[in-house]
Amino acid sequence: MLFVAIVAQFAVGGLTLLGLRRRPANAALIGLVVLASAAAMIVAEGVGVESTPRSRVDWLPALGFNLTLELDGFAVLMSIVVLVLGFGVLLYSLAYFEHDATYARFVGLFMAFAGSMTGVVLAADLFTMFVFWELTSICSFLLIGLNDTSESARKSAVRALLTTGAGGLCLLGGVGILQTELGTTTFAELVKLQPSGALIDAAIVLVLLGAFTKSAQFPFHFWLPGAMAAPTPVSAYLHSATMVKAGIVLLARTSPAFGQSDVWRWWVIVAGITTMVIGGWRALRQTDAKLLLAHSTVSQLGLLTVLVGMGTSTALYAGVAHLLAHAVFKVALFLGVGVIDHELGTRDVTKLAAARIRLPFVTSALVASTLSMAGVIPLFGFVTKEKALVALLDAELGLAGSVALVGVVLGSVLSVAYSVRFLHALLGEVAPDGTRGDDQQNGEHHSSTLIARTLLGAPVIVAATASIVFGFAATQIGKWLVAPSTSLDVLAKSKLVLWPGVNDALIISVVVVAVGAVVGWRVPLAVSASPNSLGERMFDAIYDSILSASKKITQVSQPGSLPIYVVVTTLVVAVAALVGLLRDGMPSFDAFVTDSPLTVSVALLTAVLTVGVAVVSVRFTAAVFLGGVGYGIAVLFLMRGAPDLALTQVLVETLTIVIFLLAMRSMPRNFIPASKWPPKAVRVLVSVAVGVLLPLVALAVYSARRAPSVSDEYFTRSVDEAGGANVVNVILVDFRGFDTMGEITVLAVAALGVVNLVRVAERNRRERAS
Repeated sequence: MLFVAIVAQFAVGGLTLLGLRRRPANAALIGLVVLASAAAMIVAEGVGVESTPRSRVDWLPALGFNLTLELDGFAVLMSIVVLVLGFGVLLYSLAYFEHDATYARFVGLFMAFAGSMTGVVLAADLFTMFVFWELTSICSFLLIGLNDTSESARKSAVRALLTTGAGGLCLLGGVGILQTELGTTTFAELVKLQPSGALIDAAIVLVLLGAFTKSAQFPFHFWLPGAMAAPTPVSAYLHSATMVKAGIVLLARTSPAFGQSDVWRWWVIVAGITTMVIGGWRALRQTDAKLLLAHSTVSQLGLLTVLVGMGTSTALYAGVAHLLAHAVFKVALFLGVGVIDHELGTRDVTKLAAARIRLPFVTSALVASTLSMAGVIPLFGFVTKEKALVALLDAELGLAGSVALVGVVLGSVLSVAYSVRFLHALLGEVAPDGTRGDDQQNGEHHSSTLIARTLLGAPVIVAATASIVFGFAATQIGKWLVAPSTSLDVLAKSKLVLWPGVNDALIISVVVVAVGAVVGWRVPLAVSASPNSLGERMFDAIYDSILSASKKITQVSQPGSLPIYVVVTTLVVAVAALVGLLRDGMPSFDAFVTDSPLTVSVALLTAVLTVGVAVVSVRFTAAVFLGGVGYGIAVLFLMRGAPDLALTQVLVETLTIVIFLLAMRSMPRNFIPASKWPPKAVRVLVSVAVGVLLPLVALAVYSARRAPSVSDEYFTRSVDEAGGANVVNVILVDFRGFDTMGEITVLAVAALGVVNLVRVAERNRRERAS
């Protein structure tokens, strides 16, 4: 059922992109049903059950790589977050994308992303997580660049893809090291093993790099604000509630296994604190409300990184709680700003106050969600931030714990400051032109119908209400969060309370709110700030430098001369073969020595025909000689006791020669004269070297066999199991059928490429002729 829940979401995405492009609203309704059904199934299968549901599909069992899903407490929580918020955002999109030509693409990609993210949170091991992890990167790239006519959207999409893609490669490297060293990447097994050592430290760094790039941690934080070029539903779902949480999920899953390592702890704390402070300061300086929320997301992700990664049980519990709180209040904030942008045509913080008149309920919901983000009682954000401070105060981690506490307090001051700035924008004086701000809008201003306004406002109000209700019901919510936390770390049992009493954490909170309010009120807006951050400019500079260098290298290494390509390639192969032979010694020829004059004659004739192919100048003659080489090899196969292989060779050779001869009908009779470089002596030397060395390598490989040939097994199974007497055909279409299908796919793609190149060349010829 777990795989069904994921596949169903992909199926809706594919159906939308292929069959329902003209009826995207219908596709969205189907998607809503699937998301709701998947959420209901998760609750039914995962809540209140004694055993943990688990599903597995064998992929590469010999290497220990299989797709395994597990519905433990943390997976239940994150699946509900992904699916429920996905339901709300998709419902919101019905009105947001009204009359938008990109809506069908959005629905299809959105459902594919939701399925990918569901796979990430359900993954029971690092390999399974990596597979779905990469799918989220691809889907997010397409969603960020949904408006493909916008240069900024395209650049932001490429920046996000390359950054998270590089992190994905790092994660894959960590997966490979852990699988090789420990024989497993299952989260539960890693927690039991508590591995350590130099190679494990290397794997830890690679895993952390993967998590940091995905969750926009310093120094990879620059890509997320730029991704706000995407439509609001994309920003609300991918870059506040789900995709950027994938890195947090990875840290939460692996922290109980690696959290006691100094390498892990210091990397997590330094990256998280730096991200929290940088994101908070940049949020404080924004004039675009959506960018303010984007940088606030970066800051909040830094806090989550510290909590789930610092390696203490109480901090892990606090991290799980704040992960839920952040998802709830941030999706409301993004969607609410989207409503204002959609209805009033502005995201300028100096003009948002007009929403109080036009959109009073949405404005009230935004105020409540902002207070939750600031950590003001009685909102749920206050409860989780209090728990975070308690966890940091109680952590006995020496210098690392002190750095984490000071950093989180400083970052929290900035969180209050940008929250106050946003509240002032919502509750301040209404500007004379506050109802329109065309310089800030992504599209045209809309005057929506009552139904559309309801669809836009309902998810915002529901999410804001949840922040309020969760705050008052903090004790019960805290009890529910024990199962997700203990599924990560059995010691992560704690509780949440709305009123903790007067303690150190509360005193710190009061000081943070007071200082943050003053900072938020006094720090001016960066009206003339550069639109691109230092990180974006550095990325663009590195990216442009790589492209420029690759063009120069290509001009040297790919001059367009086929003889040069052939000489370089064959020389490299010959040198590699020679090094191998010198190292391992010459192979034995005993198995290939024959006393049959007929065999020797056929072999010599085949060799002569091979030389003939290289020296004749007439294309037709060369094709005939080439066919003779193929038939000679078929005869040798037959004489060596392989009639099946010989028959296959004859059939393939015949078809090839027919194709050659048909193609030559429209080609010149003779070959084009060879170029003067490389000289003939060099060509002969290279040809002889490769012709002698490669057969020796083949013999060496054959002589080095240490296990029985797989052909013996195929011979014995071909008739009984596959029902085929021709073992070659049985191997191709049965035993190795997937390999054959892959080869056919490669050939088909290559053929399509050739056809397109021919068509382009023909079109260009006609244009020149006209």
